[in-house]
Amino acid sequence: MRRRLVISYLLLMVLVLVALGTPLAATLATRETERVRADRLADATRFASLAGPVLRGGTPGPLDNELDSYDQLYGIGAAVVDRDRQEVVPSPSWQWSLGTQEALDIALSGQQASGPDSVWPWVAAPVVVAVPINDGGEVLGAVVTTTPSDGIRRTVTTWWLLLAALGLLAVLACVLTAFGLAGWVLRPVTELDAVTHEIAEGDRGARVQHRLGPPELRRLATSFNHMADVVSDVMDRQRAFVAHASHQLRNPLTALRLRVEELGPSVTDASGRAEHRLALEETDRLALLLDGLLTLARAERRENQRITVDATAVAVSRVAAWEPLARHRSVTLCLSVGPEPAYARTVPTAIDQALDALIDNAVKFSGAGGEVTVTVVARDGGVVLEVRDTGPGMTRSQLGQATERFWRAPEVQNVDGAGLGLTIAAVLVDASDGRLTMHPNSPRGLVAALWFPGAPTAAETPAAGLPTPSDAAEPAPPASVVA
Repeated sequence: MRRRLVISYLLLMVLVLVALGTPLAATLATRETERVRADRLADATRFASLAGPVLRGGTPGPLDNELDSYDQLYGIGAAVVDRDRQEVVPSPSWQWSLGTQEALDIALSGQQASGPDSVWPWVAAPVVVAVPINDGGEVLGAVVTTTPSDGIRRTVTTWWLLLAALGLLAVLACVLTAFGLAGWVLRPVTELDAVTHEIAEGDRGARVQHRLGPPELRRLATSFNHMADVVSDVMDRQRAFVAHASHQLRNPLTALRLRVEELGPSVTDASGRAEHRLALEETDRLALLLDGLLTLARAERRENQRITVDATAVAVSRVAAWEPLARHRSVTLCLSVGPEPAYARTVPTAIDQALDALIDNAVKFSGAGGEVTVTVVARDGGVVLEVRDTGPGMTRSQLGQATERFWRAPEVQNVDGAGLGLTIAAVLVDASDGRLTMHPNSPRGLVAALWFPGAPTAAETPAAGLPTPSDAAEPAPPASVVA
């Protein structure tokens, strides 16, 4: 946008310079030509006053010496011509040239003639001046001079080059001023664009300086900051409400479940015991839903701090954690990793929770005899973790809805889960600048892939987020990431 503003300013300046400079250049050429023509007319008039006796008596007298001296001194050819157009007294360099005949015709008619009106740098025609020789009102002949236009053209060219240099200096000053003005106008817009991207990336504390640029943009920056404050406050209140509500509902829900359990011995008939069992299952489902909401609220509120994580170690830990459940459901859970660590830059616990959600879904829907494979590879400048299963998979339309909150496929509505596992995984992956992709497996099943950016340097390996052997020894899948 700055370039377009500068170009518009520059174009306007060039148009103004052309509009003002063209008439000035033409005026300079005309003025210089008029000066030379006036000098030649004065000289020719003086020669005409001396040429009367020559034409009447036929003797050159002093005129011959005058023309010779004039020609030698100024290099201007001159001649006295009678009314029959015969040269009476020519100077040494005199010769007929373009425009001489026309000027002589006018002079013999009793009028002074000179031309051209303006000498241009690209026109080499001489300046021709003709003055009639009168005697008692009778035209006896004419004095004609031809002045080479080289000197005039050099003078005009010098003036034009000076105008061009001044125009270039004006254009340069305009460009510098335009860049400064465009920068002053667009600096708030540029900062607004940068802050908008920072807020979109998760830095909700970024704000625009409201003391830059024109008053209109200052008001815009102030309004934007106010809007960002309001939106941030609303988001904080919303997430705090979800977290507080989920947390506060756990106590009454726990008390309700205990009371429902205590009612069990008093229910004697078969239908009553079935309803009692369904009530307990619904309270368990509600507890899972509250846990998922609490985890989602924490994930969305998490600041985008990056840590270096060994994805291979995390995958080993999570596969070990889910192995007992997979064995209980007769599902084969396999792990394929390389010999070297695979370091990724993520927000804290992103790989852990995302893998938990994907492995939980894969084990849950593969069924007895199914197979789930977790793979960790370095690819595309980062780390890819794939979870492949042999379950029923999902259709294309279902894959587009899978990460929506509380969404569940129609055929699995009765399967345990709250529909928040993939949503939490997607939030954490997005906060890590990663990608979550899903596509059908061959011949059946689903492939869910997590891509996380690689660590900037191999030296950034320890620190935050690396599971220890004790972490992998006693793993347990968190109840908050079932889907």
